Amino acid sequence: MPKPVIAIVGRPNVGKSTLFNRLIGERLAIVEDTPGVTRDRLYGTFDWRGRDYALIDTGGIVPDEPDPILLQTREQAQAAMDEADAILFLCDANDGLTAIDYDVAEALRKNSSKPIVLAVNKADGPRREQNTPEFYALGLGEVYPISSIQGHGVADMLDALHEAIPDTGGEEEYEEDVIRLAIIGRPNVGKSSLTNRILGEDRVIVSPIPGTTRDSIDTPFQRGDERYVLIDTAGIRRAGKIQGTIEYYTVLRAERAIERSDVVLLLVDAVEGVTDGDMRVGGMAQDAGKGCIIVVNKWDLIHGVQMHKYAQDVKDRIKFLEYAPVAFSSALTGRGIPGILDTVQTVAQNHALRIGTGELNRVIRQAVDAKPHTHKGRELKIRYATMHRVRPPTIALFCNNPQLVHFSYERYLTNCLRAEFGFLGTPIKLQFRRVEKEEK
Repeated sequence: MPKPVIAIVGRPNVGKSTLFNRLIGERLAIVEDTPGVTRDRLYGTFDWRGRDYALIDTGGIVPDEPDPILLQTREQAQAAMDEADAILFLCDANDGLTAIDYDVAEALRKNSSKPIVLAVNKADGPRREQNTPEFYALGLGEVYPISSIQGHGVADMLDALHEAIPDTGGEEEYEEDVIRLAIIGRPNVGKSSLTNRILGEDRVIVSPIPGTTRDSIDTPFQRGDERYVLIDTAGIRRAGKIQGTIEYYTVLRAERAIERSDVVLLLVDAVEGVTDGDMRVGGMAQDAGKGCIIVVNKWDLIHGVQMHKYAQDVKDRIKFLEYAPVAFSSALTGRGIPGILDTVQTVAQNHALRIGTGELNRVIRQAVDAKPHTHKGRELKIRYATMHRVRPPTIALFCNNPQLVHFSYERYLTNCLRAEFGFLGTPIKLQFRRVEKEEK
């Protein structure tokens, strides 16, 4: 399930980056005793009480300041708060309550409906901790005195955040028979236009300007007896070029949409062809274990090229998605849309396909008998197999020694499973486990 997101906000030089580094367990954010060092937002993760969290470090907020850099910092902090599930408002016990703290608190009350936890940093000793009660005047509830350097009070603060964010308990957001479909791709490949064409109406803003869509939008719809939820995501760009920008958090939101989906449509611009960016986006879908269809969009702009040849070129470029079917569409004319939805239904069924233990072991035995595997003179012996989960199909293979398995043999077994059961459009995960020797 997607990680809850916490944004750390506050005026400059209250120790946001120090707290960020402590929580994520590494020195990722630059820490200096100078206001305004952090201008860009940083993203990290940590876990607390068995739950994983995403954490955003923001630059210091100075309300109503016309300086362009401070204005940009404010905008970035607001983008982080929009993305967050909860806000950690950090103040400074050493400086005491300031006018800027009042202004930031007032802005939080007006512009955010998210849970807010107020922590007062640098409460390193009894004298400084005595200053913290005055922060109740901000009207944000309980005040948590902490020391980001020493760790004092951090556990109580995290407990408050943990309780403030509802735990979904891993429950599905939609009913089991609903196909969750995410449209992913680089900016400006036509994701929103394709969404509108699938829905048959302009339900999403469409613009030729790259980066128009910043949120992931869930839209339920029905086709025949099949129910879907369509998740239109913002374009994904290479992470190295977008750190500290709105696009960085666009990527975070798109990743969360991928996590929530069953099947993704990976859009490729027919004119530009497959790019490195397309392969990076496809890698995100594969890593998440989602069913995938590669959709070549804007096909109406291509002339004199045969589909099967173009499809083969796409396969050659994105070899790690060899299981993904290639479809062609034109969001402008609607060409190919019905066929794409038919394929989505097939891929979703394969993604959730469960093979009986007897059938599974029959295919594995035949594959091993046809091509035994040895490594450094030792033979791999697969005792039995079981499919212990789906979405994606995940198979545990119990063997004498998992270290004997070469990646080429794992690929061979995967191909045998595909030849027998299909699994079009879905990755297959094989997990090799050591089986204990039977007692004599």
